[in-house]
Amino acid sequence: MTFCRQAVDKWQRDVPGARWFKADLHIHTLDDHPGSRVKVPEGLSPPWDSSSTLTTYARHFLQALVKSGVQVAGLTPHSPRAGTTETTSAVWRIVEEWNRGVDDDGIPFREKIYAIFPGFEPSFNDGRAGLHILFLFDPEIGRERYLSAFDSVMGGISPWREGSLRMSTKDAATAFKELKNLRERESAVTGDGDSMEWDYLVLAPHIDASKGLLGAQKAQVLQLFDHGEVAGLELSDQKLPEDAIEDRPWLSDGMDRHRQAFFHSSDAYSLDDIGQRYTWIKLASPRIEGLRQAFIANHSRLRIGFEKDEDGGLRPINNPPDVTVNGRPWLREVTIRGGASFFGGRDGDGPRQTRFPLSPDLTCVIGGSMTGKSTFLDGLRVHTGAALPDDASVQVQVNARGGIFAAGTPEIGLDCPGRDPTAPAREQWPARFFAQNELQRLSQDVAGVEDILARLIPSEVDEIQSRSDRLQELDHGLSEAATRLDKSEVRIAEAEQAHQRARNATDALATFAEVGVDRLHRMSRVRRVWEDTHSTARRVLDALQATATEASGNSDAPDIDETAQGDGPGFNMAQVDRQRDRVAEQIERAVSEARLWVLEVRKALDEVTGREARLRSEVERALSDRGHDVAKLREFQELTRQASLLPRYEDTLTGARERKHTHQDEFAALLRERRTVVGERREAFDRVAAGILREFAGRIRVRRVECGDVRPLEIFLKAMRQKGVTRWWNDLPSNRKPPPERLAHCLSSDTLDEVGMSIAVQETFRESMTRSRQRQLVALRCPDRYFLELRVGADDYRSLDELSGGQRVGVLLTLLLETVDDRPLVIDQPEDELDNRFLFDTVLPALRKLRARRQVIVATHNANIVVNGDADMVLELEATADHGRVACAGTIEDRNVRAAIIRTVDGGEEAFRLRRHKYGF
Repeated sequence: MTFCRQAVDKWQRDVPGARWFKADLHIHTLDDHPGSRVKVPEGLSPPWDSSSTLTTYARHFLQALVKSGVQVAGLTPHSPRAGTTETTSAVWRIVEEWNRGVDDDGIPFREKIYAIFPGFEPSFNDGRAGLHILFLFDPEIGRERYLSAFDSVMGGISPWREGSLRMSTKDAATAFKELKNLRERESAVTGDGDSMEWDYLVLAPHIDASKGLLGAQKAQVLQLFDHGEVAGLELSDQKLPEDAIEDRPWLSDGMDRHRQAFFHSSDAYSLDDIGQRYTWIKLASPRIEGLRQAFIANHSRLRIGFEKDEDGGLRPINNPPDVTVNGRPWLREVTIRGGASFFGGRDGDGPRQTRFPLSPDLTCVIGGSMTGKSTFLDGLRVHTGAALPDDASVQVQVNARGGIFAAGTPEIGLDCPGRDPTAPAREQWPARFFAQNELQRLSQDVAGVEDILARLIPSEVDEIQSRSDRLQELDHGLSEAATRLDKSEVRIAEAEQAHQRARNATDALATFAEVGVDRLHRMSRVRRVWEDTHSTARRVLDALQATATEASGNSDAPDIDETAQGDGPGFNMAQVDRQRDRVAEQIERAVSEARLWVLEVRKALDEVTGREARLRSEVERALSDRGHDVAKLREFQELTRQASLLPRYEDTLTGARERKHTHQDEFAALLRERRTVVGERREAFDRVAAGILREFAGRIRVRRVECGDVRPLEIFLKAMRQKGVTRWWNDLPSNRKPPPERLAHCLSSDTLDEVGMSIAVQETFRESMTRSRQRQLVALRCPDRYFLELRVGADDYRSLDELSGGQRVGVLLTLLLETVDDRPLVIDQPEDELDNRFLFDTVLPALRKLRARRQVIVATHNANIVVNGDADMVLELEATADHGRVACAGTIEDRNVRAAIIRTVDGGEEAFRLRRHKYGF
């Protein structure tokens, strides 16, 4: 019975190219019911070989896989038959139900489970207790051939006898040879056109058990390794790879030589136990060849799904590699339609469309010169609004290619799973881009290198970032605290001046009291009273004199009309004259008395004035004897007012001083904390440096220059505008420029000669460094600088700026790939200045380890990046003068993709063959 696989495109729609799957490759089935270890699902009952029971069991089995999240399953019972006939294989009923069956929700099982590999677990006649081996097959082997293969490796005997498992009559090496011959003999196309191509894979289960690979005699183990048939070694439930190879260097060496890998599986006898142990495996196809490639390329295509917990047990890893589970940002597909774009435009009467499927892990864009590789990557950069290169010339080139990519306003679609499609493109896909030659420039950017280092070791990322953020806060806080201290000193100076004025006024008033100023002021008040009286008397005298003049007749009197005189009865002119004379006499007497009064007042005023003058003279002489300014007498009232404010000024001064002490304490506390945080950050970076040294076996290391970024201090010194100080700074060698804290210490301890200042410069510097500037100097921080160095000899390291352009790019690219930054990474032709040896030894291992952490898209002409980098998706671009297109897209397992790689980056088949001949391979 041949097997015809039903087509399904769901998996490639979800994740183009090779993708990660949760795999359990060691699961027992109902076929092992004779051993009494299989737990039958509830509701099933004998006979176990009935068709309805097998079908029901197959559905339960597949539903258990779905429930556990297992998408790749290896069916490995000790016996492949639940009964005696070929149709009673539970394994094969599961395969058939997976291929054609539909789950209860109407969705085909093949759209929920990516691959089912029928297999078995015979016990071979090796070692003291036998040797268990797992065999997995493509379903294309067909049921009859599958069962025949089992009969062959068992030597024709039944695996069960009275409930006990029996060993094969053959050893493993013989069984491997016969199975290999069977595949070569029968993997052909029959006369009726049915495909019979199939393959198998060998795994070693429970290697530490008595019947496991490492439980056999050592010589036999080495012999098994020697033929290299085994693709993977199953770990015990509570072990990780490092536990298995501990004290077994020969095991690690053998696995490296044969490209074998450790894996976890459940060895489940119950449906409930399926997926209790599993391995993340990346597959490009649901075939044995895809599984074999995953084990061969285990550094990039296989992940142990567990890690140690606090108690030494195992727990699932926190960040599984499957992009549909971990939610990291990635771009699944780019579509460009219409417009005048290089990839769009018109196709006949309608718009032309180009699709770019992308892997969530490594996509390599290949193609000849001028096929649009850089246009595609730079166009994405401009379209998404990603940061452009700092270098102006590179920025112009990127913008130009971005214009070609988006010419004529085509429809550009970005398919970013799990992201809000209405959000800006930059938020949907926050990729980090590096155009051609941009890495070369970044290698000379110390801050950019430091940012990469800070993200290199996951356990240190948060520590370094939090310390960096806190240092920025502390720098800002110290600057503000210094400003507050400056203002406090200004307020104290103002308060001290006001307080001193009030104190002086109080002291002056006390002195005045001692020398009789109070008596002087009382005399002055008496004098002012007599002066006012004298002024009043003069006014009265002047008024009386004017009246007297009028009354004496010296002024013309009005004439009396004779007619009027005769008209009035009893009118007597003489009487009127007499009356006027009497008034005049009275006024004259008053004038005389007033003159006497004025004279008396004047006499009294002169006497008081003289007494005041004598008293003033005595007071002024007494003040002079005490050293006081006589002019203060004129400020008596103001002094009195100032003296009255003394208590208020004392409170103000006390408050200002207390606030200054508070600010000083705050400033000192911030300084102490900053020193602590700087130390903690250095310790974290030291751990990163140690990790780099270990990771790259000493080939790359990090050197720290404490306070190496002197720009803050340089800006401060040049702002002083003192030529001597500026000249001193400029003439100092870079490695002798002091950090701010040391310069402040030298200033306070009068040891400025230790930092190379001449006596003249020292004097200028001291005069310029006010207390405010001294605080500003102490508040400054020159950040540490970290420099990458590459070992070029036994003990000879050179920093990046001493390396060739290719070496700089290689070191930086290696570290860039090691960062825990989950933002997609897009690099255009990083190999331009890389030699292949450095690429193979350093860059590619880092690229392979990056899988499942970050989407990487690389445009390249280098076959090593594509093939040895184990690309998960390869896009071959072709172009005419006006348009570019995707000529081929897929994984390396695809024949068309392999041909494209050979044609495009290996120089063609003839060049490939010629190199093989020249090398003698």
